[in-house]
Amino acid sequence: MIHFKQVSKHFAGKAVVRDLTLDIAQGEFTVLIGTSGSGKSTTLKMINRLIEHDRGSITFAGEPIEKLRAQELRRRMGYAIQSIGLFPHWTVEENIATVPQLLKWPKNKIRDRVTELLELLHLEPEQFRHRYPHQLSGGQQQRVGVARALAADPDVLLMDEPFGALDPVTRTALQQEIARIHQLLGRTIVLVTHDIDEALSLADRIVLLNEGQIVQQGTPLEMLTKPATPFVRDFFGRSDMGIKLLSLGLVSERVRRGQTAQGEPILASMTLREALSIFVARHTQQLPVIDEQGQALGVLHFADLVAERES
Repeated sequence: MIHFKQVSKHFAGKAVVRDLTLDIAQGEFTVLIGTSGSGKSTTLKMINRLIEHDRGSITFAGEPIEKLRAQELRRRMGYAIQSIGLFPHWTVEENIATVPQLLKWPKNKIRDRVTELLELLHLEPEQFRHRYPHQLSGGQQQRVGVARALAADPDVLLMDEPFGALDPVTRTALQQEIARIHQLLGRTIVLVTHDIDEALSLADRIVLLNEGQIVQQGTPLEMLTKPATPFVRDFFGRSDMGIKLLSLGLVSERVRRGQTAQGEPILASMTLREALSIFVARHTQQLPVIDEQGQALGVLHFADLVAERES
């Protein structure tokens, strides 16, 4: 889908990205992470030519990106950023419809698409379509920003620190929304973040950058358990490795099926890390588990959180 081959970018004579080679597969959720100044945002912005690369080649869907008009390229790629960038004097509907209007979609098609996206992002259409950005909370504005990025049904969704300015509760809710949208739509997503937990919870593949180069890339589990260098090990944290590994597992993987226990049930889709917090809060050793339809599945035992996963 997107291929970098020995790509470099310099600012004021200094290399920000150096000889970067990277393949991003269709339908993959790739997270670019790294230290401040590592080149992750520059790498993202070179994909849609907000920043032009100096050397090397970048191809999108088999074509060199410089052979595509920048406007055409960007219309095929949704773009969501931390500052959101909603037009303050346009309604929610007008903001979401920005690219479809440029593409001269029929009005009825635009209205239907706005409705579909508002529902997808859990914003009641008739309640929100006529509001202005200043009438929305930060989390609602960010959802509208994501809806605008998805409006023209792009091949790729690029996201640059999209949740960085949000409070932890809203941030977690939106991370879950993006994960759900990726699962539903199967879009290729490239996200830049400095948040390790965000990377671990969302990514199919993590690309760790330092000083403009890839240090290591792999699945979240690989990055935690098979660090290639001491830098990688230190970046992802040695001291709380067990907690991070729990964030990659689901309750459904450890539930003892058919058993019963007292208390408020938890969802099988919850991470083991979230379940650990509930164990601690409730001072209990067992939690009943249900599926998304509310059907009882079994019991999660605290002891099973620390049990070695069978190979």
